[in-house]
Amino acid sequence: MGGTVAGGRKAAATNKRRYGEDVYENIGRMGGLVSRGGGWASNKIGKDGLTGRERAIVMGSKGGKKSRRKPSADRMV
Repeated sequence: MGGTVAGGRKAAATNKRRYGEDVYENIGRMGGLVSRGGGWASNKIGKDGLTGRERAIVMGSKGGKKSRRKPSADRMV
């Protein structure tokens, strides 16, 4: 039943029974407390002088250029 909606509901019920009804609130609270506000969506300017969005563009470009896919046959003409 793993990976199904019914399985997810059973897992949630088990977690609530074991750890209390507010288990998911506590998990979210812990994540919020340790958050430092960075990430790809951040508008803060980092040590490299870029915002999160600008950094994502640079890193995505590097990853795209380093792609392991071979060129398509019609481009080899």
